[in-house]
Amino acid sequence: MKKLFDQLYMMAQSRFIKFLFVGGINTLFGYCLFALFIYLNFHYTFAALLSTIIGIFFNFKTTGTIVFKNRDNSLLKKFFGVYALIYLLNISSMYFINILFHNQYISGAITILPLAILSFYLNNKYVFNKKVSSSRN
Repeated sequence: MKKLFDQLYMMAQSRFIKFLFVGGINTLFGYCLFALFIYLNFHYTFAALLSTIIGIFFNFKTTGTIVFKNRDNSLLKKFFGVYALIYLLNISSMYFINILFHNQYISGAITILPLAILSFYLNNKYVFNKKVSSSRN
């Protein structure tokens, strides 16, 4: 029984490490897009929307393939749903943080970690959950 728990622990740890690595790449990609749009004088809500939409496609492929070992493109709709929620939380958070710091770059940066953790949880539980996706087969 201990061997089984050890194997499960190693699998979870490996997935989490992959998530951190891929999440770092995805975050860098998304934040660079966000910063570019802010630099181009887009309103922060539109900059966040555009960087989120473009980032979703990039994130879906990298997260699905590398972290969850899943290439099922039919999950894209659920993935978009998760990111729609993340976007709304992002905009709300940035609004209040921007009141404190008066800096859209800082507001965007502060929201990254908590929303990344929430994103992993939702993707793991609702999008790439093997029980959910295997029940359709």
